[in-house]
Amino acid sequence: QVQLVESGGGSVQAGGSLRLSCAASGIIFRINAMGWYRQAPGKQRELVAVITSGGSTSYADSVKGRFTISRDNAKNTVSLQMNSLTPEDTAVYYCNAEGRLVTLRSFEAWGQGTQVTVSS
Repeated sequence: QVQLVESGGGSVQAGGSLRLSCAASGIIFRINAMGWYRQAPGKQRELVAVITSGGSTSYADSVKGRFTISRDNAKNTVSLQMNSLTPEDTAVYYCNAEGRLVTLRSFEAWGQGTQVTVSS
């Protein structure tokens, strides 16, 4: 009922930048929070950054000062600008959204994941 489509992953050298984008579609009444998670090989999925509908943001300590999350409430999109990338940022990045459908049922949705590879 809610689909998240990500774009913007790829390969970059250490110190480079990438921008991830995610667009939500479906029978959405309201999206409360949108965020980005990542999962590296052999590790658990972890929160990278989250942004509320009001614009409040929260970041993992490991990305503070390097990553910036933003959203367009009118378009139901969220982006993640990633600067000063390091090999430790290599992971599959997943978009996440939670909110309410037009039926007023709550939802949580995940994107399919996009690979980010940072080489040294």
